[in-house]
Amino acid sequence: MEDIIRTVNLTKQYGNKVIVDGVSISVKKGEIYGFLGLNGAGKTTTIRALLGMSKPSSGEVYLFGQRWTNRNFDLSRRVGYMVEVPYAYPQFTVRENLNLMARLRGLMVPRTVNDMMEQLKLAEYANTKAKDLSLGNAQKLGLAKALIHKPDVLILDEPTNALDPAGIVEIREMLKTLATQHGVTVFISSHILEEISKLASRIGIIHKGVLLEELTTKDFEAIRRKQLMIGTKDAWKALSILSDSGYTVLSTSNNCLALTDDHAVNHPEHIAKLLVHHEVPLAMLKIEEENLEHYFFKVIRARGGNNE
Repeated sequence: MEDIIRTVNLTKQYGNKVIVDGVSISVKKGEIYGFLGLNGAGKTTTIRALLGMSKPSSGEVYLFGQRWTNRNFDLSRRVGYMVEVPYAYPQFTVRENLNLMARLRGLMVPRTVNDMMEQLKLAEYANTKAKDLSLGNAQKLGLAKALIHKPDVLILDEPTNALDPAGIVEIREMLKTLATQHGVTVFISSHILEEISKLASRIGIIHKGVLLEELTTKDFEAIRRKQLMIGTKDAWKALSILSDSGYTVLSTSNNCLALTDDHAVNHPEHIAKLLVHHEVPLAMLKIEEENLEHYFFKVIRARGGNNE
């Protein structure tokens, strides 16, 4: 499948400080690529290079198989983006901001703008000046401007920042629909790691400018740590029974027991039967899976060191 976004040894440095260090990424058509990193890891610098806003110190950026520069207007028409703070003319209303963007893109102004405001639930703020919008609605206006020309590629830096939970879900479902039904390629950075785990089809982890790891969400499902959590009024007796039966048992801070053995995780009913047989009643029995946030920090500690 064609690489829609590709970087080859992308490097950016200011003076002697390397911000992005030899990053090579490829994103396929219709993928949602989640780009994860701590503040200062190099996410926004990479995104600015993808958009031609910042010239790499070395390495190359390709879009749709063509080497990308900010002078390639044919490619730029196919890209929508929102980087850092969503830009708007503060004295213009929502409608006026979108009218201007539609005209710049050569679109049918009233129809396109009305459709975009409906899609992002901005219609009731049509006559509100951008400077008077809440942070969440200002973010939606930025997204509307990125989406208004129906781009083939969306590059978004923290698009759900300041949105309430309902707004986050709306944006998530919209981006999924664009990717799966319309083949739009989405490159998205976010500090809301669990949101990325629900949205992205592939994930890249960057730390101190270095791309530490890439994996698909299917890969993550297969490798993330799983454990069977047990709650009982007699934890010591349960621990003794399970240990004598050959299971590795850990005590947790909330007086529960955790089993990481594959057999226990895959067959919790066997554990329940064993404990009930020994007259140890269960108050809780559930599978816990490592979340993306925990995995992210584990990768950084193991391969990237701390952030100091």
